[in-house]
Amino acid sequence: MLPYSKKVLQHFNKPHNYGKIKNPDGVGEVGNLRCGDIMRLYVKIRKNKKGQDIIKDIKFQTFGCVAAVAISSMITVLAKGKTINEVLKIRKDDILASIGQLPDTKIHCSVLADDALHEAIYDYFSRYKMPIPKALLERHAILQKQLKLVEEKHKDYVEMEKRFLS
Repeated sequence: MLPYSKKVLQHFNKPHNYGKIKNPDGVGEVGNLRCGDIMRLYVKIRKNKKGQDIIKDIKFQTFGCVAAVAISSMITVLAKGKTINEVLKIRKDDILASIGQLPDTKIHCSVLADDALHEAIYDYFSRYKMPIPKALLERHAILQKQLKLVEEKHKDYVEMEKRFLS
């Protein structure tokens, strides 16, 4: 049996929503201390017919392995068109259920994608001076500490990643 599901390989070979959004409403960037993967998600938020904020557009740039790229692609599919409240309920288990089999050593990629999405929403709330839910504030504080540790531990790698994603 292959270590990756067919869907993982499809999302890796033909990622959905890859790239940058010009003038995004929010950007989420996270990294993993163990493997050095870096994910960046960009969101464009608009109102739906009910006046709710939705993810109108979402794109990603990921510097990482097969699983990291595939999971980044999958989270954009899961989030696009959803309300902010729906997006904030997406968790790693939802991503894993949608993408299929990953080796145990790659499960952390789903957590990374979930974190990047939440960071993009945090950034959106911050940019537009909106109230930020307490749970999102707490999660953001933890993620910022982790990102700083990744950047310190993988300085050369992070510099290469920044050139790649620029």
